Amino acid sequence: MPFSLALSPEGHLIIDDWAEEILCFSQSHEAAALKACESGSAAVLLWLASLPTAAELPAPALYWRDFAGKWLMAFCHRSGASPDDAAAGGFLETFPPMRGSEYLSIPILERLWALLGEHVEGQVTKLAKGTDGWLHTTLPHWHLVGRVTFHLAENKRDPERPFAFLATYTSGLTADGKARHVLLQQAIKEYAGAKNRTSLLHLLEPVSVAAEKSGWLADQLKSGAIYQQQAWQPADALKFLKEIQIFEECGLAVRIPDWWKPAAPPRPKVSVTVGGGAPASGMGNLLDFRIEMTLDGEPLSAEEIETLRTAQGLVTIKGRWVEADSGKIQDMLKHWKNAQKMHFSEGISFQKALRLLSGAGIDGGEAELLTADAREWSGIEAGEWLKDLLMQLRDPSQVAAIAKHPDLKATLRPYQQVGVNWLHFMTQLGLGACLADDMGLGKTIQVLALLLHLKRENPSAGPSVLIAPASLLTNWQAEAGKFAPSLRIFIAHPSAGDSVNLALLAKGNTKLLDSADLVITTYGMLARMEVLKTHPWRVAVLDEAQAIKNPAAAQSRAVKQLNAQTRIALTGTPVENRLGDLWSLFDFINSGLLGNAAAFTRFVKSLTSQEGIHYAPLRKLVHPYILRRLKTDKSIINDLPDKTEMNVWCQLTKQQAVLYQDAVDQLARQLEATEGIQKRGLILAALMNFKQICNHPSQFSGDAHYQPALSGKFLRLGELCQPIAERQEKILVFTQFTELIPALRDHLKGIFKRDGLVLTGKTPIKQRRALVEDFQRAGGPPFFLLSLKAGGTGLTLTAASHVIHFDRWWNPAVENQATDRAYRIGQKKNVLVHKFVCRGTLEEKIDRLIEEKRGLADGVLADGGELALTAMSDAELLGFVALDIHQINTNE
Repeated sequence: MPFSLALSPEGHLIIDDWAEEILCFSQSHEAAALKACESGSAAVLLWLASLPTAAELPAPALYWRDFAGKWLMAFCHRSGASPDDAAAGGFLETFPPMRGSEYLSIPILERLWALLGEHVEGQVTKLAKGTDGWLHTTLPHWHLVGRVTFHLAENKRDPERPFAFLATYTSGLTADGKARHVLLQQAIKEYAGAKNRTSLLHLLEPVSVAAEKSGWLADQLKSGAIYQQQAWQPADALKFLKEIQIFEECGLAVRIPDWWKPAAPPRPKVSVTVGGGAPASGMGNLLDFRIEMTLDGEPLSAEEIETLRTAQGLVTIKGRWVEADSGKIQDMLKHWKNAQKMHFSEGISFQKALRLLSGAGIDGGEAELLTADAREWSGIEAGEWLKDLLMQLRDPSQVAAIAKHPDLKATLRPYQQVGVNWLHFMTQLGLGACLADDMGLGKTIQVLALLLHLKRENPSAGPSVLIAPASLLTNWQAEAGKFAPSLRIFIAHPSAGDSVNLALLAKGNTKLLDSADLVITTYGMLARMEVLKTHPWRVAVLDEAQAIKNPAAAQSRAVKQLNAQTRIALTGTPVENRLGDLWSLFDFINSGLLGNAAAFTRFVKSLTSQEGIHYAPLRKLVHPYILRRLKTDKSIINDLPDKTEMNVWCQLTKQQAVLYQDAVDQLARQLEATEGIQKRGLILAALMNFKQICNHPSQFSGDAHYQPALSGKFLRLGELCQPIAERQEKILVFTQFTELIPALRDHLKGIFKRDGLVLTGKTPIKQRRALVEDFQRAGGPPFFLLSLKAGGTGLTLTAASHVIHFDRWWNPAVENQATDRAYRIGQKKNVLVHKFVCRGTLEEKIDRLIEEKRGLADGVLADGGELALTAMSDAELLGFVALDIHQINTNE
């Protein structure tokens, strides 16, 4: 199976077998990559650094190869560089799509930087050949780095020859531990005097290698000038500066004035400014487009521009040295003026402006504008109005806060208030948005708060629509009733039991829609009901937006036909790590921003080349539209409770509903003919049947087929665990039925693409410690299935950040003991507890009873709650276990 590299939550480089094929290793590298990963992150980085420059590597591997190369450059030069330097060079911006990229940070880079140092130190010690010997053996193309240094400095005392050059070598260290630079000429004398020809050749070898690629250096060697101090004219200095990359690649150190940056030489540029002022009538109108000549963003005078028309080489402008090329400058002026005349004479659209600003030439016209020469000799900047707007889009904390709505029955946490501010800001602008907060951070309440604000601002603006998986309808209905009861909700789904109004709606009667503030429906209903797609909506919200990752699916096509002023996507899955998913998501929230599918594919291919990876344009383009907060963020984690408990509402499938109703009917018949102790046994047996049916029909029938599609709980488990697996988090799953565990294990293996662990009462005591240690280790199994009694006490499983109670024990004390396997001393994560409850069944009524008794002793429902039910009258019992028919068949 194809695979790539991923970053684990702990900051380790690991194998990613979820990656898209275009980001995977070729077969020629697969074996070596697997072997390196077995030895740890540092081994992976050094293996990547050992590969030839032209090696065909996927984008994630190229990214980490560049990181390792920066470390090795610092190691060989003894420069003392840090990963902060790497970040400044774009390592936190240019990373390609890869699983775990949301964990990338300066601390992670620092950790990997330190790991490389520790690893190399250990290898050098083992090899006993010293640093040079280790480099020569392990990384032959690095072993010559850092011996000879070329220096260029300004000589302001000589206007005719304002630059000085010399070549040195490091002969040792000074008393204060700094490198001692001696003229290269002296090396020949010292080595020759000692008759040490081998050392001399070793010293000069990188110079010789560089001369094979640099005509300038070849001439210097031929004439012998390289061994002398030299005074240079500007043209001589520019020739040298242009070759710096060659020198460094061949192992030479270079010291130059700080005003010259090889990757971005100081140049006067043709500056294109877009969005200097707000568009006349909203974001749908064109932004202004202005062209001028600048130096470091500062406009040039007419006299300075005239000087540049004939200048060539290094010249002084505004008191500083810059590279000038009159031909390039004239070409760029013509290039952008033609573009303005042909495309932007009346202005530029917001989407095109953002593409140009990010350097993302997605469609053909933009790609032609963003040529190599255009990138080097011109620049595109946001004007004052657009710059301020982008600052707020990219940093939601800068968005003006909106007052708390009096109808919101909750106090928002600070980060949630920031999220509401940002969503409101995007909605006012008419821009689509993706709220991609971690699971448990409260995306639902943020959306409800937004809808309350929109209703207050313009009560006649019309309804909004929310599309969610059927399994989440109950959750949205309950949360809206709890936190925003003033919102008028209409559930456009058969589970609401409003078949008459649904029939009217299907015929095009929209009165029900217009009288609501929020219409909630499912992806399946939207695909089937045309009126939902064509009705004008204030805001269209997608929950679990990864449901549209396949653009060809019917529900994806239906969603993109929605007629809405603003579109919002909600997801807990990292959306930037899978390119196909990213395109489909943006095709909904901001159609056209990423071009059509074919144009986007061509654009993505252009981001990776033999010269390196260039994903910064894509990151810059999509970043303003995505708000993602992680539970691990320091600004978030201190604001969260240690443990959050939530019900996970599950709907019975048709098969479950039929079995459940049959069991209710059978219980009614048997109760009529049973009394006394036999009646109690009958009720206990019936309750067990109901539990089994709610879990899976096969558990009740005993046929052992366990198809996930036949159980609402299995389906919901898959939906819940998909983003957890994407985030590489770990879960505990408790069930009271050991016979269910093999089926759950198979189901979870398919979701996590890895096997997990199992512990039941039959697990030998000696094996339990090994299972716990395996689960607790970084990179260990992602899930742990435990029978409730066996796993309820005596275990410490703090590696888990999620606890799932697949079926309820009906005794809070027992459930809490199980939950505390994860939530206990040593836990550093916020723990989410998910309690599965089948809607419309006795499970929902038992849950309601537990909540009502929550203030009493935990043991109020002792013995699993069954005994309390055996004391009911026949009518009470049958009413308690009766099936709410409106809650079945809602998994579409």
